[in-house]
Amino acid sequence: MLRRAFPFPLFFALALAATPAVAAEDISRVNGGIEVAAGEQAGDLSTVNGGIRIGDGAVFKDATTVNGGIRAGSRIQGGELTTVNGGIRLGEQAQVESIATVNGKIEAGPGLRASDDVDSVSGSIFIDRGGRVDGDVSTVSGGIGLVGTEVTGSVETVSGDITVGIGSHVHGDLRVRKSSGGSWIRFGTSRIPRIVIGPDAVVGGTMQFDHEVKLYVHETATTGAINGATPISFSTARAPQD
Repeated sequence: MLRRAFPFPLFFALALAATPAVAAEDISRVNGGIEVAAGEQAGDLSTVNGGIRIGDGAVFKDATTVNGGIRAGSRIQGGELTTVNGGIRLGEQAQVESIATVNGKIEAGPGLRASDDVDSVSGSIFIDRGGRVDGDVSTVSGGIGLVGTEVTGSVETVSGDITVGIGSHVHGDLRVRKSSGGSWIRFGTSRIPRIVIGPDAVVGGTMQFDHEVKLYVHETATTGAINGATPISFSTARAPQD
């Protein structure tokens, strides 16, 4: 009886499949920055005093720092991005889970994909064209700017400006809340938040204003119910100056 030879290419493929993948290593330190080169893979990235730089096309888990910013190139793939004292800047077509900072701004290039919330306390948030956030976008005192961006959750602030720019779509509510003290008190020259719903923009939920704002809504925009403010209609490419 003839014995059939086992095909070598198939044997080689099975052997590779059975070999455990080498896990990407975590990088952790107290003092000093962290850098992940373009195209590299890494585990969790964490530092206390230092920034984190991530090259184009790199893949990693979470990136966390306390005193430092996070700068990432284009087409990166990662998990949660978090810093306390520092900004977060992403290149185009970044894919992450969530983005959060306390004292720093968040800037995302075109084509962002975030599967959860994008939050800042005192820094601004800007998301460029083609972005999608499958969660909420919120600040306390920082401004929020969306251009051609889809937010499946809500957009909220306490005292920051909000611009739902041209072609953007917020599926949830847009809300300007009172401060945690339960009242809105203006001291000295504190300014009134400016809320702009731009050309062809959509806010699918309710727009709720718990204190005074200046609300501008483009004539081609679509919104849900508006509570707490009287909209000022405009037809130009930009809203009127206050």
